[in-house]
Amino acid sequence: MNTPNFWNNQQEAEKVLKEVGTLKQIVEPLEQLKKDLTNNLELLELLESESDEALEYEIEENLTRLQKKYKDLSFLHLLNGPYDNSDCILEIHSGAGGTEACDWADMLLRMYKRYCERKNYKVKILDIQQGEEAGIKSCSLEIKGQYAYGYLKNEKGVHRLVRLSPFDSNNRRHTSFASVEVTPKIENQVNIEINEKDLKIDVYRSSGCGGQGVNTTDSAVRITHLPTKIVVTCQNERSQIQNKETAMAVLKSKLLILEEEKQKKELNDIKGENANIEFGSQIRSYVMHPYAMVKDHRTNTETSNVQKVLDGDIDIFIEDNLKRGN
Repeated sequence: MNTPNFWNNQQEAEKVLKEVGTLKQIVEPLEQLKKDLTNNLELLELLESESDEALEYEIEENLTRLQKKYKDLSFLHLLNGPYDNSDCILEIHSGAGGTEACDWADMLLRMYKRYCERKNYKVKILDIQQGEEAGIKSCSLEIKGQYAYGYLKNEKGVHRLVRLSPFDSNNRRHTSFASVEVTPKIENQVNIEINEKDLKIDVYRSSGCGGQGVNTTDSAVRITHLPTKIVVTCQNERSQIQNKETAMAVLKSKLLILEEEKQKKELNDIKGENANIEFGSQIRSYVMHPYAMVKDHRTNTETSNVQKVLDGDIDIFIEDNLKRGN
């Protein structure tokens, strides 16, 4: 970083700065933890030589705080995947069920936005399709922050809600589904070749529900990769060109991950292994009636505080899934 020509290649310079930030996030807290432990040991030596209730209380408080710090740092060891430290694209799609499903998708959007607030992540809405009466049909979020993909990658799958419907005049119990997709935002220099003939590009008004472009003022972009049927959309940039660039970057990331998943599946088939969780399977249930419980079906982690979870406190599910994968 101190070399005179460091900023000659801005893309490479930003890559180095990001790497420095990642290393600092590991090293600096470890150095501080070591310093705090040393200080607490010195207080313990004082306590051994002279009884002091206030000092004993301070040591116990410090120990509780240090244990939490250690626990937080230990999870960095679990975030060791090739893209775990990447930003990510999180998509939510409502399932069948009309307004009820759209409202559930909107609840999930709020949950993830609140989670990102807790983590100090930056969230940018790339695309959102409103429901006809309430909620959303789908949305795409760009989430920026240290280990954003690593923490959120296991949220991929189908989320199920059971509750008394606020849209049912008879107050009956309804079950709704929404799917979540999480893709690492991979840098543009990743070599993914895309044949222009394989793309179907539509433009539409950002405020509309989609459709082919009618005039030059339409700026939102939808790209369909015909061979894989992958669809990416972006409407939040200032121009159609910027929306297309962002959508293409997301498409490249999705194609890279798809290829890696294909290779992994082929390897598992050779080994005779079957994945426990496949794409599109139900991963978590949020039950609000006739009892209160959120349960992750992969780890059997559960809590009765549904509202706390819907307010973004999903750390127990994320942490247990990280442990499961390592």
